[in-house]
Order: sequence, then C-alpha cells, then structure tokens
Amino acid sequence: MLLVAFSAGAFAQPATATANATATIVTPIAIAQVDDMSFGNIGTTGAVGTVSITTAGARAVTGGCYLPAVTGTFNAASFDVTGQANATYTIAINEVSITLSGPGADMTLDTWATDPTPTGTLSGTGTETITVGATLHVGVGQLAGAYASGSPFSITVNYN
Repeated sequence: MLLVAFSAGAFAQPATATANATATIVTPIAIAQVDDMSFGNIGTTGAVGTVSITTAGARAVTGGCYLPAVTGTFNAASFDVTGQANATYTIAINEVSITLSGPGADMTLDTWATDPTPTGTLSGTGTETITVGATLHVGVGQLAGAYASGSPFSITVNYN
C-alpha cells in the first residue's frame, strides 16, 4: 500500500507585489478681463426694442431700435483664460441680468452668450479667449445719453 502525505505549509506560500504612487499638481485656472462689452451708438424711434451684440461683435436690432451711420465703438466683452495645457473647463455667467442706468429709465442686459460655450479647451500652451455677447432692452421713449452698468457682470471658469 502506498501512502502519500502532504505538508499543509507547502500550499501556503506568501506572494508580494509593490506599487508606486504619483500625483500631478495642475496649473491653477485663471481668468482676466480684456474688453468691456460696448453697444456703441443706438438710435430709437421711441418704441420698445432690443440691441444684441454677438460673441463675434456683430450688432442686430429689433423693434424701435436702429443703428445710426455714426456707429461709435461696439464690441463683445472678452476674457483671457489661462491654466493647464489642453484642459477642458466650464463657463458660467453668474448674473441673470444687469441694469444699465443713465439719464432715462434703466435698461436691462440679459440673454448672455459665450464663445466657446458651455465648455472650452485650453490650447497646448494653456490659453484661450472667451467672448461674451448679450441683449440690451431699450424702453419706450428712452432718453438720449450715456448708460452704464452700476455693477459688472461676472464670469466663472472651472476645470471639468
């Protein structure tokens, strides 16, 4: 008769593995204002209307507004974003609307548009420019004169 015996310790051999740990600290995202938004010169027939400025800086009017031959300076707002190369980020305008005040009734600025939207991608050097357009609501019989926002609108960028 043949008897085979195994030692219990023969099957309980320990195994060990190792791993390293890594971490990457990204360049903080930052945003800086370059240009304020300017609607330039606006004409009105006395009726309610709107003037929109696109992210490309083009103007369009509705209702009782028109664009006079002497245009004045108009442009979309622009901001420079810097951060980690090739990173994506979200863009948010923090106000629903702001008010422009002047010699006549207050006017409302809303219906924001950004380019890019709603996310951007920083270049290989970690930069990108955001442009912002919006719609200005001109009231009935709006008085002539300069109007400005009492407080600025704010834009927030955040890494995805």
